[in-house]
Amino acid sequence: MWRKVFSYTKEYLDSFKHLFYPHICLGCGLDTIVKEHILCDECIKSLPHTGFFEIKENEVEKIFWGRVDCQVAASLLFFTKESLVQKIIMGLKYQQNKTAGLHLGELMGIAIQKSAPMQYIDYLVPIPITKQKSKKRTYNQSLLLCIGIQKILPHLSIQDCMKKNKATPTQTLQNRLQRENIRDNVFELDTQKQIKGKHILVVDDIITTGATLEAAFLCLVAAKPSSISFATAAYTI
Repeated sequence: MWRKVFSYTKEYLDSFKHLFYPHICLGCGLDTIVKEHILCDECIKSLPHTGFFEIKENEVEKIFWGRVDCQVAASLLFFTKESLVQKIIMGLKYQQNKTAGLHLGELMGIAIQKSAPMQYIDYLVPIPITKQKSKKRTYNQSLLLCIGIQKILPHLSIQDCMKKNKATPTQTLQNRLQRENIRDNVFELDTQKQIKGKHILVVDDIITTGATLEAAFLCLVAAKPSSISFATAAYTI
């Protein structure tokens, strides 16, 4: 009896709460979505997947040819202006939408799970943000992506082993030359012990020119990992 009463009470309270705090799809606005998600099933199906996690010498890998010797590089989704993907990334970075990061991370985890070239990965390494930005935002979006990936692939450890030395302007507001200049002395190793001899997957939210990931590579390579690969939630086209 008490179980039924509790069930009815919970259902009533959830419905009442939904009136004031509706959980709606970020894409189409429907409220018939899974509580932990940001998109309905139809909008999830409509996301512009790149397929790069299963393609060698894809467009993301080509960005780093002649720059750094990364093992594998891939992005989950295509990013274009005024798109659903832009809405998700902006929500994650500037609107405190942590759920967006976790959900994107889970989708990345599924892609990594199916990716033959990434089956050897030992550790996930998030791109760090400055202390000032961390205080303002209260979280690191790349770390949220790693946590989402780990939900799908719990055997992967997260090694938050880099620090960001200086703030850099948002890349969407920079030209190509300015973006390239951010790679010098941006990051610093927090410790070298955890990643030596390991296969590292560096995780970030979006890639445009690859300058941020290149800077991360130049920082991490000093710790002598076996290999360094890159994975981002979105790729700018």
